[in-house]
Amino acid sequence: MEDYKTRITQAKEDAVKALQNEFEGYSSFIFTDYRGLTVAQITDIRKALRQDDAAFRVVKNRYAKIALKNIDRSGAEEQMIGPTAVALAKGDTANVVAKKLFEAAKDNGKLQIKGALVDGELMTPAQIEALSKLPTKLELIASLMGTMKAPVQKLAATLLAYVESKGGAAEAASEN
Repeated sequence: MEDYKTRITQAKEDAVKALQNEFEGYSSFIFTDYRGLTVAQITDIRKALRQDDAAFRVVKNRYAKIALKNIDRSGAEEQMIGPTAVALAKGDTANVVAKKLFEAAKDNGKLQIKGALVDGELMTPAQIEALSKLPTKLELIASLMGTMKAPVQKLAATLLAYVESKGGAAEAASEN
């Protein structure tokens, strides 16, 4: 019995290089099993993710493994078994992308999250689900700003009440 050797063709090299070039623009990769989804459902997922500057790609596992290894993001080989689609996220949007994927999985009942590689850290489906429930960066900033603004509003209201109690508001209005 002869050893099986994969034949490397220019088309395969080009496909891996194209995938590698695309992967370089993203920091997080969420691996899903898309078995049973219709083309329309996959298109809907892509549209939803595009709003957050993310992508959803059906990939050949072998090519994706090589491309990830070439950009020093290996470790997710176990998630790339069977039909695989990868959600690609940039920067701090991994939790938003995960949230949209879990919504899609709940809506159609067929999409399954296999795992993820978020900023170089391997995550299980349970960890991804927990990540999806975290507030977004913008929500955290809004909450912080609201918390910082509250004492200033309270001080302004107190000063205004004091001025009005002394009759200063009427004098200030009559001077203008």
